[in-house]
Amino acid sequence: MSKHLTRELVAEQAIIVDAPKPRHEVDRTFELPKGLYAATVALYLGFLLVMAAGLSTPGLVIPMAIFTVFIVAGFGVPAIWTRLAPETASKQMTFSKLRRDGIATLTGRLSARDASVQMLILPIIIFCWGVATVSIATLVR
Repeated sequence: MSKHLTRELVAEQAIIVDAPKPRHEVDRTFELPKGLYAATVALYLGFLLVMAAGLSTPGLVIPMAIFTVFIVAGFGVPAIWTRLAPETASKQMTFSKLRRDGIATLTGRLSARDASVQMLILPIIIFCWGVATVSIATLVR
């Protein structure tokens, strides 16, 4: 059965405590150096530039603009998000620290070279695919 509790009864029995403090620090740095993220964005935008220059038609202006906005937003929003965090002790890793210590992943520790290769391999392949596609399209015309 249920019992109706009045506000006065609850107020007599209630213990008011301060809100708990966070027990851990939130790291919003994404750990890797900014240069690797900048290289990723540059390669994706470079792909769009190669495709827009090599296959320029009026019908592709709007899709290319939309793709550009998506790429800028996809990397810009997380960059803004990292700056919204309250002041914390965590700082983004510098490239010299990455070279010295490497980075821990789920499959083990990676050197700076291995981490850079893993991060940049897909953007490099996409950029090279764009160059190859435009080259083929130019030779076929």
